[in-house]
Amino acid sequence: MGTIRKCAAGISASSYSTSAGRSAHSLVYSMKINNCAAFPQQGYFDTTGKKILPFDTHNAVDQRVAKAISAACDDAMKRLNASGSAIRQVDRSNEVSSRFEDTLRELLNSISGLRCDFPLTAEGKVQRSGYPDLRIIDLESKRVFYLDPKLYATGSRDSSFRAFYFEPRKGTNKVRDDAVHFLVGFQHETRPKNGVWKFTRWDLVDLSRFTVTLKAEFQGSNRDMYRPEAIVASSAK
Repeated sequence: MGTIRKCAAGISASSYSTSAGRSAHSLVYSMKINNCAAFPQQGYFDTTGKKILPFDTHNAVDQRVAKAISAACDDAMKRLNASGSAIRQVDRSNEVSSRFEDTLRELLNSISGLRCDFPLTAEGKVQRSGYPDLRIIDLESKRVFYLDPKLYATGSRDSSFRAFYFEPRKGTNKVRDDAVHFLVGFQHETRPKNGVWKFTRWDLVDLSRFTVTLKAEFQGSNRDMYRPEAIVASSAK
């Protein structure tokens, strides 16, 4: 794992090196209890037991797959911008994002030498929610690429609000290969209420260069909070 960029409470980044004998799960736990903040994406996916492989500009397979994804992104944006597109007046961004996933999957499967599917969980089930959305395999080399489409509005590219998250749970984990991890961001014009979607650009991002933050928190549900034995007083019935 690379260097941890920021660590509170005087904790040495080198003390969290997985090569020093700490498991990735111990690393994440230690970072939580010591309030460590930013660390490379590699550390996130180390918790799955799989490696995040950097995109290699000198690797012919990586170049070929990136070119195929780029062509699919161009075609997907063109299709979903078309006047007859099924998403033109869809209100929910999650539904629009799902359309991008479906369209990219269809387009990538039409390219000779590639297969694109929804990744399976550790339990062997298809789960549309959660990272990553698509799993691409180069059939000749067997090299795996994960692709996660995201949408963002014009002007929000530099926003500090959370736009990505990954929760490493064994049962629902979809990162099951050593793989190149890509995110593709589709920018759209600010959409007025009941207006149409118009996408203006896309960017393919190598997530091995992405630095994430870890938010440690205690949480509970309404069921946890409103237990009869915990209620002190209530309104008149």
